[in-house]
Amino acid sequence: MATVSEIMRRSIPLLTADMSITEALDKLLASDLSGLPVVDTQRKIIGFLSEQDCIPKLINASYHCDNRVTVNDLMYKEPLTVSPNSDVFELARLMGGAKPKIYPVIEDNKVIGIVTRHQVMQFLNEQLQNCSISY
Repeated sequence: MATVSEIMRRSIPLLTADMSITEALDKLLASDLSGLPVVDTQRKIIGFLSEQDCIPKLINASYHCDNRVTVNDLMYKEPLTVSPNSDVFELARLMGGAKPKIYPVIEDNKVIGIVTRHQVMQFLNEQLQNCSISY
């Protein structure tokens, strides 16, 4: 069984709930990811901030130059997560539906990385290319 730990990205920026949206967006945009986990001081996940969460509020905030918005104002407070031992094929099935396309990876209640649809697709493509078909 292939596990998430084999394909996940371990080095990611983390956001905090009290972080300004401008600081969070700088981290998000620099990360090349479509969302980032929000953690407390012990790295426990308390939310998730995605590009999709940001855009509606940013329209108004940008127009009115309102930079008082924080991550807490925009984050999704009940994010779905996976463990490093999760099966990649099961995660691929979830990602094929209406579930998120990016998941924080949690171990001992702490964020240790992230896994994206892109990483899952790369893994599946490699598996397919390694198949040997006998006729």
